[in-house]
Amino acid sequence: MTTPDIAARRTLGACAALMVGVLTLTACSGSGKDDAKGGGGSAKTSVAKIAISAKDGSTDASINSTGVKVSDGKLTDVKMTVAGSDQAVPGSISSDGKAWKPKEQLERGTKYQISATAKDSKGRTAAANSIFTTVSSANSFIGTYTPDNGTTVGVGMPVSFTFDKAITNRKDVQSHITVTSSSGQKVVGHWFGAQRLDFRPEEYWKSGSKVTMKIDLDGVEGTNGVFGVQKKTVTFTVGRSQVSTVDVNTQTMTVVRDGKTLKTIPISAGSPEHTTYNGQMVISEKFVQTRMNSRTVGLGGEYDIPDVPHAMRLTTSGTFIHGNYWYNKGNPPFGRQGTSHGCVGLADVQGAGGSTSAKWFYDNSLIGDVVVVKNSPDKTVAPDNGLNGWNMAWSQWVAGSAS
Repeated sequence: MTTPDIAARRTLGACAALMVGVLTLTACSGSGKDDAKGGGGSAKTSVAKIAISAKDGSTDASINSTGVKVSDGKLTDVKMTVAGSDQAVPGSISSDGKAWKPKEQLERGTKYQISATAKDSKGRTAAANSIFTTVSSANSFIGTYTPDNGTTVGVGMPVSFTFDKAITNRKDVQSHITVTSSSGQKVVGHWFGAQRLDFRPEEYWKSGSKVTMKIDLDGVEGTNGVFGVQKKTVTFTVGRSQVSTVDVNTQTMTVVRDGKTLKTIPISAGSPEHTTYNGQMVISEKFVQTRMNSRTVGLGGEYDIPDVPHAMRLTTSGTFIHGNYWYNKGNPPFGRQGTSHGCVGLADVQGAGGSTSAKWFYDNSLIGDVVVVKNSPDKTVAPDNGLNGWNMAWSQWVAGSAS
């Protein structure tokens, strides 16, 4: 999953229109006007018109659409710096000489300066300058999203946004995020509170489909005086269909891929005191090894295991399907009884090596695969506890859309 700091850079593209705040200056002379030369005394003013995307003096400039364009001429030089310093912002002029843009997306809340020159077809020079400040963090919002661009995910993977500020103009924000699938499935967004927006089809994604997410939030007002800064297209691929069903009555998990059973694995679900949620749960993270501490999930000091092997997250609240190497070797619980604190445990060895059931399942699982738990005495997992919106009826899901 993309972290907020990384997402602010990773998800921001530089591909917006650049026609805001046109600055057109004539060729340079001491008075700001060209000298008239020649017998007829006709003006020698360049007809090239330079447009800098950010208006001079502006304090809320986009961090995506910064750039320079020229009409009736070609750019000859563009320099961009962090204002008041010699720190250059790399960029390039297009092959036709008509546009310039920075190599990377700009920082929020930073003052920049652009100086540009161009020539028209007769070689006459025009120049333009702009000093501006990009929109501040306080006056902008971003959404951390999953899945990442270019990934291959399981059929249960929703598109999920978590915004860094509460959104009140939900309809405007949602309407500027579109999610489509090559499968033709209808995709609908659903708000979980003011800061989370998920998208999914009615049924699991069709395996092999390509999903495209277009984020066009640059300049969209999310709440009073707070504007989006993201503009990017993200695509991901849906892999094979794998749904694994944990039956707490039999303490087994049956792994089904593309309609065929691959394997039935003995497991140990939650104990009678710490039962496992029922419902459809989506693998959201994978760790070859990770630390698990009972205090981080609201329990006492029951356990603190620094190297839990082959761990895959199923809920935000701390439910995992993972390897277990600390079980009683003289009385293995797998396939017999639930002994965990709510997780689903599989036989494993310390260090995550060897050929074990847990390693096999880990190696054969994708982010976005579905694990269904049934026949547990616990309740059904909440739709917003992890990426588990599949536990909400479609009619309720659609009712939570703002568009």
